[in-house]
Amino acid sequence: MTPLAVSLGLWAAWVVSWGAASVWTRRTAAQPSIADQAAHLVPTIIGALLIAAGARLRMGAGHAPLGLVRLWATPAAVGWALSGVTALGFAFTWWARIWLGSLWSSAVGRKEGHTIVASGPYAIVRHPIYTGLIAALLALALQLGSPLSLLGVALITFGFWTKARLEERFLSQELGSETYAAYRARTPMLVPFWSQRG
Repeated sequence: MTPLAVSLGLWAAWVVSWGAASVWTRRTAAQPSIADQAAHLVPTIIGALLIAAGARLRMGAGHAPLGLVRLWATPAAVGWALSGVTALGFAFTWWARIWLGSLWSSAVGRKEGHTIVASGPYAIVRHPIYTGLIAALLALALQLGSPLSLLGVALITFGFWTKARLEERFLSQELGSETYAAYRARTPMLVPFWSQRG
């Protein structure tokens, strides 16, 4: 079994388990408009399609110029290290998902009885699920070595950043800007230990 096959298997397991856990959530009390959410959905969906296309080409299911399929060959030791990063990224998303409990939502929204969660992984970054997914996506893209996959990661990262900003604006309005401002001041958005305020 190759490191790339392990990483793809980890992705499949994460998607299935995450989908199964999506029923564990409270009723949504309020949401931003669909138009507001489109700003993050469009780049995220396009990015996912590009990564899937890069993986498909890399696995030999299609014809394309070699530079489009792969820019570099990943040595086995590096590949296994990247599979480890993928696993750690997923572990971080699951820690955050379990810590958030029934307040989790796939879409931006305020749940019934919503409060700001600022402990556990949420004391490291304000959006640990996005952080873990970006790490796992980047590791996969580096294993694939495909320009399509790298562009896909960039688009998804932009989509997650846009979604995080929308979520923070929305929850600040819904839960009180003073409380959320204090949390933002002490906790990075996506990159641990980096004091970005975006």
